[in-house]
Amino acid sequence: MIHSFFVVAALASGVVADCTRAALQESADRYLESQSTGELQSIFAADTVVYEENNKVTDIKTSILKQPLKIDHNHTILDTTACAAYLELIITDARNPHVIGTQIRHNTTADGSSLAVTKIDSIVSTTGDWQFNATKSLSYILQEDWSAPAAPDSRATLQAAADAYLDLWGNSDAPVPWGTPCERMEGSSYTGSGSATDSCNVGIPTGADVLPVTGRRYVVDEEMGAVNVLCTMSVMGNAPDSHEFRLVGGKLRYVHTITIMRRAKKRVPA
Repeated sequence: MIHSFFVVAALASGVVADCTRAALQESADRYLESQSTGELQSIFAADTVVYEENNKVTDIKTSILKQPLKIDHNHTILDTTACAAYLELIITDARNPHVIGTQIRHNTTADGSSLAVTKIDSIVSTTGDWQFNATKSLSYILQEDWSAPAAPDSRATLQAAADAYLDLWGNSDAPVPWGTPCERMEGSSYTGSGSATDSCNVGIPTGADVLPVTGRRYVVDEEMGAVNVLCTMSVMGNAPDSHEFRLVGGKLRYVHTITIMRRAKKRVPA
């Protein structure tokens, strides 16, 4: 028998559910199982769960989650303050390749005894999207170090860094904490070469006339030194987008972007 926090906690009389890393990780694991099999786990199948795919509310029964995908790589960050998880998935299957970024949000049930999934929010890229090549993306990611930093930054520092970076669209003076080295993976385009001087501060459009990044939704993991933001890139034809940031010592170390461009009208560097 699988002892689930989402089930067992509800059976324990008088227990108030905490949004722990263990509970969030279990939810993330169930999401991975659902995506791998194409069969929804019960915690995602409730009528109260809102599902968004590429910034549009979608019927989960016809979503990417109903397609069984062979996941070659996954990476998860956990936010116990917002009671949310973020997962990055890489699928290199030549017949159906994808790079997916998903936020999963939770609330405590009305009786306070367990957690319930309230929203699944996914950015789902595939062939034809901005700089898409899942195999190349995987090759870069496997060279990166996303282990827990020795001295994690605060929640405020992590979110401020993400916001400053995204504020560059419309504010070229935004106080981005650039690190050196720093590598940015934009789809499958990579700014790094393994040099100690690699920079993420390249190819970003700036200026007051550049349309802003809107609709920001955050998952912040202080323990792992990472923050994800799902958003809309107005300058790219309102393209659905995911930006994930890794900080070390308060400075940017890695940036991962996923941008949906199949229907966008304007293509510019992101």
